[in-house]
Amino acid sequence: MRKLHAALVAACLCSPVAAAAADSIPVETFARHASMSMPRLSPDGKHIALRVDDGGNHALVVYAVDDMSHPLSMLRMPVNEVPAGVYWVSPTRLIVEKGKQFGSIDAPQLTGEILATDVDGRHQDYLFGYQSGYGTRGDTRQGDDGWGEVDGLPDKANNHFYLGAHPWNDNNRNRSQIYDIDAVKNVRHLIGDIGVGQMSFMVGPDGKVGFAYGTDNNFDYVAYQFMAGRWVQLQAGKYFAPFATAPDGQHVYAMYSANGGPIQLIEQSLDGNDRKALAKDDFGNVHNVQWTAPPLQPFAVITATGTPRPIYVDPNLPSAKLYMAISQKFPGEFVDFINFSEDGRELLFSVSSDRDPGTWYLIDTEHYKVVKLFEGAPWIDPAKMAERVPMHFKASDGTELEAILTVPNGVPMNNLPMVLLPHGGPHGVSDDWFFDNDAQFLASRGYLVLQVNYRGSGGRGENFTQAGYLKWGTRIQQDLIDGVRWVEQQQYADPNRVCVYGGSFGGYSALMSVIRAPKLFKCAIGYAGVYDLAMMYKKGSIGSDTLGKNYLTAVIGKDDAALAANSPDKLADQIDVPVLLIHGEADERVPIAQAKAMRAALDAAHKPYEWMSKSGEGHGFYSEADNVDRLDRMQDFLAKYIGSGATPP
Repeated sequence: MRKLHAALVAACLCSPVAAAAADSIPVETFARHASMSMPRLSPDGKHIALRVDDGGNHALVVYAVDDMSHPLSMLRMPVNEVPAGVYWVSPTRLIVEKGKQFGSIDAPQLTGEILATDVDGRHQDYLFGYQSGYGTRGDTRQGDDGWGEVDGLPDKANNHFYLGAHPWNDNNRNRSQIYDIDAVKNVRHLIGDIGVGQMSFMVGPDGKVGFAYGTDNNFDYVAYQFMAGRWVQLQAGKYFAPFATAPDGQHVYAMYSANGGPIQLIEQSLDGNDRKALAKDDFGNVHNVQWTAPPLQPFAVITATGTPRPIYVDPNLPSAKLYMAISQKFPGEFVDFINFSEDGRELLFSVSSDRDPGTWYLIDTEHYKVVKLFEGAPWIDPAKMAERVPMHFKASDGTELEAILTVPNGVPMNNLPMVLLPHGGPHGVSDDWFFDNDAQFLASRGYLVLQVNYRGSGGRGENFTQAGYLKWGTRIQQDLIDGVRWVEQQQYADPNRVCVYGGSFGGYSALMSVIRAPKLFKCAIGYAGVYDLAMMYKKGSIGSDTLGKNYLTAVIGKDDAALAANSPDKLADQIDVPVLLIHGEADERVPIAQAKAMRAALDAAHKPYEWMSKSGEGHGFYSEADNVDRLDRMQDFLAKYIGSGATPP
């Protein structure tokens, strides 16, 4: 009783502080983008390369570890282009996968181009891509008629890397190749070629290609092994992705699922025998392999659902013990080993949580000296952010689903105004426990936030992802609706004060969910959303090529009647709540024609709505000023229709 009394007193003492904290968090806090990300430690442990974002400008920046006050070099990227992948191929040479980002809610899209630069910024070369005449050796290389990606590095840095190439001029793109590329001499050597499109490769420690795997042009998962001079298709399960050779040279590590259920980490011999599970979780996938210092081997994987936790492959390895020790120093945070120096003396790692966007550290593993390098978003105060709570509930057909609730600080989770926040994608994407900018913004305004990993989401195996195919407007929406009803049954949310807001596919769901469940919501906000499924085949980047059209056929189908029956702009007369439509006028992924079609449908049906568009913005607003306007508009809209958020007593 004394402990309970002390806890209650502490809670009462903290309440005014929590109230002041919530009130003092300006909208601008949530309108900014992380300024630094993707750090990588050089093989000799002397340099750090990372991505730096300043407004709409992006660059690869290299620092000397012993002087982080000024950059040693900077590779600036053109407008809308970002360093999407960064790899050290020697202590003095880096390669960069180029990407394009047209909006804040759109993940960088790789362009298929590979650049190289010295640590001091000299000798910048264009190693692969469709352009020509670019870089210090541009006159020696014509443009490649294809798309490339980094498919691995040798065990020891030697200026080489392995590049997977996908030719554009092959019939129906049914071809995948892999090259060994010298990043200094800009010389490539073909080491693998298979007549199947979209394959990734695994190269052994001897530099020879061993496996090809991935989703082919028909979106069927396949795997092959190169044996006796030819490719042999494997019957290795519904998912098999080998990614490294074990230290004995006779076994490989792979992510594996026999029947499409949750993906596990396995080890098996090269001939496919002697397979054993090293780590698994019954509900969801394991992912994010944690590696030892060289010679590399996995010591743990992380659960993909719930609050992330390590599952140790061998807890007695020195790297595993170091991981445990560091984790104890950062309670409530997730520790991620990024990479060691080749001698194992230096380790770059990060810590992050549901309230902390992330901080990066360097540790000397001989003297255990820890140096803080930088914070991704130093303007975020984790103490003022809200807790995110993963839970499970049963959908109406009995399927167990994951929900994540973000709870406003300082208030009991009881009868709160709530916003349903469906994620984008939808397939292969999922919400997780980590810091979520939208959820934190809404919680800071006093709203309970519900996110549901509906069927079609990632994180639980191929069967779960494919269970959402052809069900965009039906089963997926029912999962979201079931989640809202479950929260209301638990009395976490006030049934009379629920709104739905989402971006991209989440914008589609915001409009479809209010159609499928009349009276459940009081308002809906669609941000960069899809509202006409048939239009996806004609406008926007997704259906712009044959591969994209094949994808759309697999996930939404081609039946005109079915597409119309699941398109919000064709069902506008069934919307009985106020709507706010937000869209970027330069959105290439989901063009503003989608939002205009929805607006015209609401006009024709004489339904109330508000409109917000911004010139120059893509798939999600990028400028800080535009995001401030967006968030201001959203909080005013929510307050108008479900009232102001809860405040601490």
